[in-house]
Amino acid sequence: MKGASREALAAARTRLDALTDSSSAEAATLADELAAVTALLHREVSLRRVLTDPSQSGEAKAELAGRLFGSQVSGPTADLLTGMVRSRWSQSRDLVDAAEELAATADLTAAQKSGALDNVEDELFRFGRIVSSSTELRSALTDRRAPATAKSELLRSLLGGKAAPVTERLVVRLVTQPRGRSLEAGLESLSKLAAERRDRMVAVVTSAVPLSDDQKLRLGGVLAKLYGRQMHLNLDVDPAVLGGLQVRVGDEVINGSIADRLDEASRRMSA
Repeated sequence: MKGASREALAAARTRLDALTDSSSAEAATLADELAAVTALLHREVSLRRVLTDPSQSGEAKAELAGRLFGSQVSGPTADLLTGMVRSRWSQSRDLVDAAEELAATADLTAAQKSGALDNVEDELFRFGRIVSSSTELRSALTDRRAPATAKSELLRSLLGGKAAPVTERLVVRLVTQPRGRSLEAGLESLSKLAAERRDRMVAVVTSAVPLSDDQKLRLGGVLAKLYGRQMHLNLDVDPAVLGGLQVRVGDEVINGSIADRLDEASRRMSA
């Protein structure tokens, strides 16, 4: 997001944090209701344009949002939504993206409060690896012709009782309401949001063999010093690495694998 939308999202995040810190607001309820509003605004293009119309006053848009959502959602969610439409948004789609992010953040906040956030981070990563290794599963989950109910049932058979309830809700929501994103991009976005709950960055670490606890601790310390923030390590094992490590932080790849060194040596010899 840029300009006005970035500022509006920052203000909405602050309001959400204040609501979830309050004992009167249930984070899981906020998540479900914000997800429902996201789906509505995604479908109703004209509605989201009205709610982000820069020619209308913030109070007029807040009043409209109150009439539309006030009887459909809880008081905290209604307050959050009216505050959002009072803000200025660079594009109408940005309001939908913001509502979706806040829904995920509310669910992750619930996980954090229950002490399950680390498990949720790991489960999101592992689910992404399962999907990437199974063409059949990925096709079933991304088939546009398949009804959302069938996808939900498939996911619940895979995750039910095996993953945290928050993980299941996040994945089901992502698969049934992709909003034009790839499944991989959506999972990566959720992982980043989870890491941000602890002010951490995510490093995807690929090694030829599993790392020991001591190695993970040392690597996390090195990366924290390098990037100036705590790191959450998503660990993957790939024998093709042959040794060393491959670390990806955002778009940056730190490559220390023997395989890549051999490839580089081969390229130099060919040149």
